[in-house]
Formats: sequence, structure tokens, C-alpha cells
Amino acid sequence: MTNLSHRLPEGAYATLKPTHSAQSPDSIRLLSYNIQGGIETSRYHHYVTRGWKHVLPDQRRQTNLDRIGEWIAPYDVVGLQEVDGGSFRTGFMNQVEYLAYKADFPYWYIQTNRNMGQIAQQSNGLLCRYRPAEIREHRLPGVIPGRGALQIRFGSGSEALNVFQLHMALGRRARMRQLDYIADLVNCHRHVIVMGDFNCQSKSRELVRLGRRTRLSEPIHGLQTFPSWRPKRNIDHILVSETLTVERARVLDFPLSDHLPIAMELGLPGAVNMAA
Repeated sequence: MTNLSHRLPEGAYATLKPTHSAQSPDSIRLLSYNIQGGIETSRYHHYVTRGWKHVLPDQRRQTNLDRIGEWIAPYDVVGLQEVDGGSFRTGFMNQVEYLAYKADFPYWYIQTNRNMGQIAQQSNGLLCRYRPAEIREHRLPGVIPGRGALQIRFGSGSEALNVFQLHMALGRRARMRQLDYIADLVNCHRHVIVMGDFNCQSKSRELVRLGRRTRLSEPIHGLQTFPSWRPKRNIDHILVSETLTVERARVLDFPLSDHLPIAMELGLPGAVNMAA
């Protein structure tokens, strides 16, 4: 298990030595999941009765992470939102590293966007079975700082696969600015996946505008992910470029957070070499 985060300088590209230990796949399985810091929320009133878990440790949090680890194990690339990088509330456990261990992912990376010292380390996380060639951290624009995106490149050259994993702001104006920023990044590449917690629905002004500015599309609309106990809103998404073949897309019934995870199986063009 390799901690890529200790090898990459923040805010800039860092080139990683390629691995040749595995052949490049013809398809990959993706998962995007907001795990709410490992807190199991199954009713609206839990936001009040279990709100203390956002600042104080709880032994049951690890049990919940163990279950999450079991369920994410079949996937090749997993993007996580609202993970903690190791603070008092999690018993100083780096949740991305722990899930990589539980689900046997050889590579993991964490991007801490809101560093509140020992109180909380609000982060995005990445787990993958193929070694990324490059990873870049992006700080998303907004009046209130603390939102970020990870850009992960597999392969090289014009046929590289670029995956963007993000967590968007709550306010529409901030989301518009953030998705404009993402659009400029996406348009530099041919094979692209953008996934994460967008905090807006498929037909929102933000996603419609992103679709017009890029060649990204959402294969299936209306995959409801929030709240997990009675999903009514599709605010978690996986968007793909037209060069990728969607074989399956669905929401998984893993109610271990206030979000449900969204999964997708993609066929890759023959020129994409994730092991290069």
C-alpha cells in the first residue's frame, strides 16, 4: 500500500514512477462516495443527536469504516468526500489510509481542504488499484475557502485518462465559479471523468452550463443519492467524456452516511494505457 500523498508537493504536478506490475484494463469500475467522516446517519434528527461526532471521537465510527471498506473493495478507482485526515474526532486516524488498508488498495492519496488542526481535517480522498502517473491538487475558487479537487492522470500523452475528484460548494454562485474553473481544466484533455459531490442536481444551471462548455455528459439522469435513508436528490455525479463507453451506472444501497455512493463501469479506448 503506497501513500502517494507524502511524495507530492501541494499545488503542483509531481511525476510518479510508472508501474509495470499490472496490464492496462479494458474497463474500470468507479465509485464516488461522500462518507460524512464515517458517521452513520439514517434519519434527519441524527444531524442533531449525532452532531457531536463531528468534533468528538466515537468508537462506532471505526465499525462503520470497516463496513465501508468491505463494500468499496470491488472497485478500481474510488473518490471519497468528507474524509478526515487524522484529528481528535477520529482518534487521529487517517481515514483514507485506513480504508486503503481495509479494502486492499495499493495506492491512496488525501487532499486536506479545511485544516482545523487537531479538531478536524476535512479532506478529499482517492483509492486506486492502478498507480497514477500524476496527481495534482486544485483549490477551488470561492468566498469561503475549503473546497478542492484532485486531478489524477493515468497513462501519458494525448491518450491519458484524467480523473477529477471534487467536492463542490453549497452556494450556487460559488459552484458556478468552481465548475467554470473545472471546465477550463477538462477542456485540455480528451479522455476525462469528473466525479464527486456536486451539491447540485442534474438539471441545475451549473451542470447545464458545464455540459455546454465541455464534452462531458451524465449517462443516466436522476440517480438519487441524498438523503441516504430516503433519496430524493441527485447531487452526486459521475460525468464522462464522449470517448468513454458507459457499461453500467447505478446508485448503491450502502446507507452508511447521509449520502449513497454512485458507481459506474466504463469501457476504455484501446489507446488508453493505465499502466504506462
